[in-house]
Amino acid sequence: MSPLGISGLAHLFGILAFILLLVWLLHYREGIDYDSDKGFRVFNVIFYDGIPNHTKRKESQEVCSHALHLIAIVLGIVGLNAVFKFHGMENIPNVYSLHSWIGIVTFCLFGLQWLFGFVVFMLQGASVNTRAKVLPWHKVGGRALLFMAVCAAETGLMEKSCFLTNLKLLHGRESNLINFTGLAILLFGVFVNFSVGFS
Repeated sequence: MSPLGISGLAHLFGILAFILLLVWLLHYREGIDYDSDKGFRVFNVIFYDGIPNHTKRKESQEVCSHALHLIAIVLGIVGLNAVFKFHGMENIPNVYSLHSWIGIVTFCLFGLQWLFGFVVFMLQGASVNTRAKVLPWHKVGGRALLFMAVCAAETGLMEKSCFLTNLKLLHGRESNLINFTGLAILLFGVFVNFSVGFS
């Protein structure tokens, strides 16, 4: 399969995961509203960035990459704030699960990765030789963060599914939708990884 085909599959599964997640939250889980007085609507605040990068010039790619990642950080802050707000509304302890630990560590490392890339590559805060030496590590770190983000998403789906099952609020079709969403997220991560490997 060509690198373009692999990249296309990554985008396809990313979009599919996003659509399935929206269907789940809007159809089965009360919708999405950060300012709601219903905790579950606040918890459902979601975000996603999956805009393809097909620009030819390296400088444009770097600016686009840093801008998209900065947007992801801002949206991540909104998402984390929504989770803590929901926990406060429902009197649920914070950072008690493996999902939350993986998610917070991933988000913090993502922020540090962005800051490092911005200073070293965007602002050229290091010599050309140093930038060439750290670039492979920066790429490997990005791939590791992708795996961690997929793991956080998958454990989050499992945690929510178990919570709903325990409350006897999860039924067959919704359970299947959650499973297909998890598969789409996993395949998105796999094909993004392949796409990066061929670039």
